[in-house]
Amino acid sequence: MPETLIAEFPANPRSSARLLIYDRKTGNITHTLFSQLFKHLPKDIAVVLNNTKVVKARVFGHKRSGGKVELLLNSPLQDEKFSVYIRGRVKVGMELLFEHNLMAKVVSLQDDGTRVVSFFINNQTISSDELFNVLEEIGHIPLPPYIKRKDNEEDKTEYQTVFSKERGAVAAPTASLHFTTQMFEELKKRYETHFLTLHVGAGTFKPVEAEHIKDHVMHSEFYEIPESTCKAIESEKPILAVGTTVTRTVEYFARENLKVGKSDLFLHPLNKPIRVDHLLTNFHLPKSTLLMLVASFVGIEKALEIYKIAVEEKYRFFSYGDAMLIL
Repeated sequence: MPETLIAEFPANPRSSARLLIYDRKTGNITHTLFSQLFKHLPKDIAVVLNNTKVVKARVFGHKRSGGKVELLLNSPLQDEKFSVYIRGRVKVGMELLFEHNLMAKVVSLQDDGTRVVSFFINNQTISSDELFNVLEEIGHIPLPPYIKRKDNEEDKTEYQTVFSKERGAVAAPTASLHFTTQMFEELKKRYETHFLTLHVGAGTFKPVEAEHIKDHVMHSEFYEIPESTCKAIESEKPILAVGTTVTRTVEYFARENLKVGKSDLFLHPLNKPIRVDHLLTNFHLPKSTLLMLVASFVGIEKALEIYKIAVEEKYRFFSYGDAMLIL
C-alpha cells in the first residue's frame, strides 16, 4: 500500500471524508462522501456506537540514572497495576520519573513486549482515575505509530469522537471520528441509537504474524454494555455496528451473554459475525486483525478487491482516513 495514502491529518470538516459503500446483495460499489451516509443506510436498523474516550496515554520522562524513556499506557490491570509499553531499556524494580511528581515502578516484563507497572505520586499508589487526571495535564494524545508526526492541539479534539464519554482508550474508535455534532444529532433523530464501551488498547495495531490465522493470540480489551444495548442485541432488529470495536463487542456478547468483561474475540473468514448485519469502518492496516474482521463480512477475495479499488481511487487510509460501509 502506498505510504502516500496514509492520512496524517483528519478531514476538515470530519464529514467531508470519502465513503466507499459495498452492497453485498447487488455487488455494487458506490463512491460518495460521509456526509451523504443517511441517504444509503437502511431505514429500520439499530445503530451501535462506542463511547470510549481516548486518554493522553503517551508520556515522556527519565530513569533515576538520567536516561530518557517514553511510556505508552496500554490498559489498567487489577490491584492498581497497569499494562504499558516502554521505549527504553528497563528492568524489574526500576523507577521512571515524570512531571507532576508522577513515578512508575516496573513490576514485571511480559513476553508480548508489554511491561506491568504501578504508578505513584509522592510515594502513594494511585488509581486509574487519578492517573488519567495527571495524564490529562502532562500526557500526549497517543497518535498511532503510522502517523509520523508529533501530536498537536488539533489532535486533542480531532482524535476524539463527538460523543466520547468513558475514559480509558489509548486509540480512538476511528469509524466514529467522521461524525460531526450535527450529523450525530441527526443520526439520533433518524435511527434507534445505542452505546457500549470498549476501551481500545494499543494491541489493536499488532499485526498477525502466525502462519495460520487461527493460531493468532488475540489481545483482550475491557468492555461494558448497558442493559438497553443488550436488549437491542437480543432483538431481531438489524444492527449497524459503527466500527470494528463495536462489532467485536456485540459479537462477543452474542456468544457469551456477558455484559461486562474482556473481549478477545477474533473475527475472520473462518469465524464470521452471527449478529451484526452492517459495518461502518475505516480502511485498515495490511496483516491486521481489523482487515481480517472486514474479510469476515465479505470474504478474503472481495476484501482485497475492495481495497485494491480504494488504492486506485486514492482513498485515505487508517485512523484519520476515509470510511467504508458494508451493507
